[in-house]
Amino acid sequence: MLAELQIELARHRAARVEAGPVLSGKVVACDGGLIEVSGLPLPIGSLGLIGEDKKDAALAEVIGFRGGHSLMMLLGDTQLLQPQSAVRAVGTPGQVPVGDALLGRAVDGLGEPIDGGPPIDCTTHWPLGGRRESALERAPVRAAFDCGVRAINALATMGQGQRLGVIAGSGVGKSVLLDTIAGQAKADITVVAMIGERAREVSDFVSRHMTDVRRGRMVLVAVPADHAANLRLRAAQYACSIAEYFRAQGKSVALIVDSLTRVAHAARELALVLGEPGAARGYPPSALAAITRLVERAGNSASSGGAITGIYTVLADGDDMNDPVVDTARAILDGHILLSRDLAQRGHYPAIDVPASLSRVMDGVVGHEVVEAARLVRSLISVREENRDLVMMGAYRAGPDKTLDRALEHSTAIDAFLTQSRSESVGFGESLDALMALAAKVQGQNQNGATNG
Repeated sequence: MLAELQIELARHRAARVEAGPVLSGKVVACDGGLIEVSGLPLPIGSLGLIGEDKKDAALAEVIGFRGGHSLMMLLGDTQLLQPQSAVRAVGTPGQVPVGDALLGRAVDGLGEPIDGGPPIDCTTHWPLGGRRESALERAPVRAAFDCGVRAINALATMGQGQRLGVIAGSGVGKSVLLDTIAGQAKADITVVAMIGERAREVSDFVSRHMTDVRRGRMVLVAVPADHAANLRLRAAQYACSIAEYFRAQGKSVALIVDSLTRVAHAARELALVLGEPGAARGYPPSALAAITRLVERAGNSASSGGAITGIYTVLADGDDMNDPVVDTARAILDGHILLSRDLAQRGHYPAIDVPASLSRVMDGVVGHEVVEAARLVRSLISVREENRDLVMMGAYRAGPDKTLDRALEHSTAIDAFLTQSRSESVGFGESLDALMALAAKVQGQNQNGATNG
């Protein structure tokens, strides 16, 4: 206890005290969660504390302007606000704390610890919206990224600096797959953002991944679904800022966001509060633009040599693959993994729809022979799934379709290759070896059949 008090006292001594006046204003209106404040000209994204009593004070964020007034939205639960309540500026406008002190910690969208640990002392700050860089600052993807999942490593190979989406409807296994990747991916630093998820999932993630040696290279930013929309959006931006900070140090960072759809929902709530009209199925243009800005922050850095490999879950509302969020994400991402509800119902994990999934960087990170082997296996999986109903009814007889004959002949081997237990880790080299062995087995069977014929 004394040691913790000494650390806290030392932190307070080292804190810089602002000598200038503190900006303050007054609450003049509150309508539908939108608070109008007069006399407080702050940049968008700045924080303000509403109320004189620290115990009952509420933290709010500036989200816009109107008629000379700052428009703010509470970051916490609804408070008993009163007209003319005092509002004073706090924190550094547009900046968030980053640093090595975040490693091994679970924080909220404001950088406050939620793991029961001591306060986090970060002396470095980074722009919440990121630092815009030129297109040529993004180095090309050349090295493979080992995510620990055999089907992805071999058939939709990822690269360091790639942005990949995991797309599926509700309850198909997106979060479980990302949980597996978070525990098995090979990266210097792993930053996980859990946006709008259930509080139980946050607690389970901490207990699984932040209690052993991996804790020292992982940061968790979590804001559950019952929190304010601007806090959820801020958490996603904060996770990107943390990843950008470590990339600037030359680190290889795995940025995992679950989920991108919840981020779009939060951005939609903010836009509608500000009066922006809904466009694509109720999504205002700014909500979909928020996805693009978030995804574009990942990638390789030519100057530092670091990389942010982004992996994002995308919820397809009603299993609609033409949902605006799905469509926007698929267009901006460097590849996508589509999960199949039909495979999930059969107990096939991970439930990856291989023919419908792709990695746009695969040809640049693996050799030609691996690409050809992956094409062969993908074609067998595709023809088998297309004719599954016909085969199950017993209406197909061997002979007319040689590719389907080969797929059925090696069906057991294909399923063994595609399935993997949640706790199992399959490295990149091991995945490619398994792919080449399966392709050689299929080709050998084909050659033997041709010779016998």
